[in-house]
Amino acid sequence: MRHIFLTLFLFLFLTCSKEDATIMGPSGSPPPTAEPDTTISYLALGDSYTIGTSVPAEQRWPEQLARQLLERERIAVEPLEIVARNGWRTDNLANALAAADPGDDFDLVSLLIGVNDQFQGFAVDGYQRRFEQLLQAAIGYAGGDTSRVFVVTIPDYAYTPFGGGREFISREIDQFNAAARQVTTRYDIPFYNITPISRRGLQQPDLVAGDDLHPSGKQYGLWVEEVLLKQVADLIRAGGN
Repeated sequence: MRHIFLTLFLFLFLTCSKEDATIMGPSGSPPPTAEPDTTISYLALGDSYTIGTSVPAEQRWPEQLARQLLERERIAVEPLEIVARNGWRTDNLANALAAADPGDDFDLVSLLIGVNDQFQGFAVDGYQRRFEQLLQAAIGYAGGDTSRVFVVTIPDYAYTPFGGGREFISREIDQFNAAARQVTTRYDIPFYNITPISRRGLQQPDLVAGDDLHPSGKQYGLWVEEVLLKQVADLIRAGGN
C-alpha cells in the first residue's frame, strides 16, 4: 500500500505544469496600488509550495506577500525572484542554486523545503544536514545578514483528500519541522509556523487546490494574513531597509 501511495504521489509531484518552473527575474505583479516608503529585493527558495503548484502565479504565497506588503505596509518588492520547482527535495534545490547563482545582495530571503524529503523516505538527520546547508546559502544570498532571512514550516498534506488524514504523515511532518526549527534557532533566524493553517484542509475544502493535494490560493492568503505579513514587515523595518 505504501508503494502504491508513493508512486501516485511522485506522479503528482514530479509532473510539472507551466507554473512549476524556476523563476529568476521580475515577478510580473500588478502595478503598485500604494506609494511605497521602502523598496526591497526578495528571493524565495523552495519547492511546489513556493512555486504554487496548481494555483495561478498571482496566488503563490510570495506573490501575495509582496502585494500585501505594498498595499498594507507600503513596502515595495522589486524584484521578487523565485527559485523553486514542483517535486524538489533539498538536494534538488541545492543543485539548482549552484547553477543559478542568484547573487548576494537580496534584502530578504525565504526558505521552505522538505516535504519531498519526507515523503520519499529520507532520514530526518540527513534532511537536517542538507537544510542547514541551504540555510547557510540563503544567508549568503542576503549578504551574510541573518536578519534578512526567514524560514516557513512545511505544511501538512495529510489534511488533503490525497493525504486522507493519515496520522503517520502528520507525525513525520512534525519531525521534519522540528529538525528545521533546531537549525533555524541556532542561527537566530525567524521560523514562521503555517502548518496549523494547512491542517484545516479537510474541514475547509476550499483551502486545498483542485489537484486535491496542494494548498489553494485561499490557503496561501491565510498564510500571509495570519502569520507572515506583520512579522515579515517588522523584520524588514528592523533591518533598516
